[in-house]
Amino acid sequence: MKRILAYMLIALTIGSPLAAQGTAETEAQPTVQTVTIVDDNGTEVTVPVNPGRVVVTDIYPLPSVLTVFLDSADVLVGIHPVSMSAAANGLLGQLYPKILESNTSFMTGTSLNIEQLMALKPDVVFFNAAVPSEGEMIRQAGITAVAISAVKWGYDVIKTYDGWIKTLSEIFPGRTEVSQKVTSYSEKVLKQIQSRTADLKEEDKRHVLFLFNYSADKIVTSGSSFFGQYWCDATNTINSANEIKIDNSNAVITMEQIYKWNPDLVFITNFTPAMPEDLYNDSYSNYDWSVVNAVENKQVFKLPLGSYRTYTPGVDTPLTLLWMAKTAYPGLFADVDMKQETRSYYFDIYGITLTDEQIDSMYHSTREAAAGFVK
Repeated sequence: MKRILAYMLIALTIGSPLAAQGTAETEAQPTVQTVTIVDDNGTEVTVPVNPGRVVVTDIYPLPSVLTVFLDSADVLVGIHPVSMSAAANGLLGQLYPKILESNTSFMTGTSLNIEQLMALKPDVVFFNAAVPSEGEMIRQAGITAVAISAVKWGYDVIKTYDGWIKTLSEIFPGRTEVSQKVTSYSEKVLKQIQSRTADLKEEDKRHVLFLFNYSADKIVTSGSSFFGQYWCDATNTINSANEIKIDNSNAVITMEQIYKWNPDLVFITNFTPAMPEDLYNDSYSNYDWSVVNAVENKQVFKLPLGSYRTYTPGVDTPLTLLWMAKTAYPGLFADVDMKQETRSYYFDIYGITLTDEQIDSMYHSTREAAAGFVK
């Protein structure tokens, strides 16, 4: 009770939604249209329709999804620093410069500063469903909070993206056509990949290792309970680390394990500053990659950075599927022009015209894209 009273006192001081309850002298406020939804933690939440001030805490891809979905970043007053670094180094900041003005001071890593969040006066806050205590803190401060999950759909990136869009469509009605187009295109791409790779013999399937994080201190991959497993299943490749059952991004591995697996391809995410040349040149003296197939054959690739880091669900999910399949099996997808696919996808679905330079930058991301992410 003392904690709640403290939040209320802060709210009254800085003018949060609690202060808007007003006094007898305050003029009556216009009625705000609301909708009651069920968030990804199964909680019923009454949310203002078309909220004008939105904050996203540590569900990192969501600001990009929301921005492209609305074709505007105007409502985003606060995003996580990890979301900001992707926006600043990828397409999102170029397409929607307004997002670069969003506040990031309210979060440091996984720590939420409730006072700084309240100072942003959000109408709604989207938070990570995996951290329910964060949502409770926000609600105790008198702010509407909606849980968004990255794991509810078992790391299936297409279903996860669809789930997010469904929630956004309830809060921001009128954009369902966009979500239907994305779903349709994703299903088309998935069927195309499955059809072209269906006759692959087991011995011909490429073995893939994901480097979620890579530094002189540790190597973190995707086991069977993280997004890497889905990408492999969807592209008919084999996750070299699928024997690791540790959930999420905690699968720390050794070079000895990598030697045993000897992957054909290595995909490096944009959650780490590591680049392919770091493996080719053995940038860290305690690792020797020279005998690994992927390095010997120059088959190490940095994942694309479009509207967000493409390892996770997001706007570019279907493009990433196609790019990954073409990278793994170039002969089966020789007719696929990723530049043209990317140009058509953004224009046909979102009405966005990308330049050649923007498309090239999407498939040639840099170290800076990992800024702000600490794991």
